[in-house]
Amino acid sequence: PRCLPLQFVSYLGACDRLLKQGYEEGQVEEAMEMFQYSEKKAAEFLHLLAQFNDMGFQQNEIKEVLLLCGNQRERALEELVMK
Repeated sequence: PRCLPLQFVSYLGACDRLLKQGYEEGQVEEAMEMFQYSEKKAAEFLHLLAQFNDMGFQQNEIKEVLLLCGNQRERALEELVMK
């Protein structure tokens, strides 16, 4: 049996923790990839994505704005409101 690389095990653990917070699997994987597997940044992104989604903004616009603003909530909100 081959050993799984430590990075992969770490990635799986991070995904599992985010899934347990109620985020969808596809969104978790996408967020982890977008932020070079940084669990902290992916978690911030997913939290803000859900928050802005609840406010009625379109998901594709939210993703774009959050990436441009580096997950900065206030700047992202200003951008979304101005669209």
